[in-house]
Amino acid sequence: MKYVIYLRVSTDQQVNSGLGLEAQRDMCLRVVKPGSQVIEFADEGFSGALEMEKRPALIAALQVLERDDILVIAKRDRIGRDPIVNAMIERAVERKKAKMMTASGDVRDDNDPSSILMRRMVDAFAEYERLIIGARTKVALQVKKKKGERVGRIPYGFELDEDGIRLKVNPDEQYTLKLMNQMRSEGHSLREISEQLNFYNRMNRKGPWNHVSISRVIANGQKEIA
Repeated sequence: MKYVIYLRVSTDQQVNSGLGLEAQRDMCLRVVKPGSQVIEFADEGFSGALEMEKRPALIAALQVLERDDILVIAKRDRIGRDPIVNAMIERAVERKKAKMMTASGDVRDDNDPSSILMRRMVDAFAEYERLIIGARTKVALQVKKKKGERVGRIPYGFELDEDGIRLKVNPDEQYTLKLMNQMRSEGHSLREISEQLNFYNRMNRKGPWNHVSISRVIANGQKEIA
């Protein structure tokens, strides 16, 4: 029997600081019996609303599970914020004849009908919270847009002009984008690109680059201005 710890953070800030992962790891390790085998998997920068197949570390954690193993999560919402996805994950664990344990104790992990109902309610409220936050954000952005105010994040490679409304090119960030795109075209991995940029002290706005932040810049189609 072994413990398989699954960690998840959804924002670049949590990824870069490591505070989210460290806090979850500490919680999970508290429920591990001394001397037990422990394997850890972490999805860094992945939303809890994503399907199972879009979270590589979760898939890897499920694959290594064997009979009587325990999948440990810090809190219920770390496996996801979608009731259907969470139910699928639970079923995947059951098929392996393994168990899932929540370190925080916010829900009971047994198969008693009342415990199963409570887990579904926790999942539903987590999804509701996510939807409410999304709806409020959408309304706030619409109000700002009607007022003629800038909405959304400033794309990497640009900065606000003196008028506080228009964008202008940021030469230093544009040069970083040029290096990034050049290394990608040469076949370098996302991790290799982040390591090279950090080595030459070409940091992003929040600090060191990582494969997640590099991926997002590339996915957004942000390229240097010729």
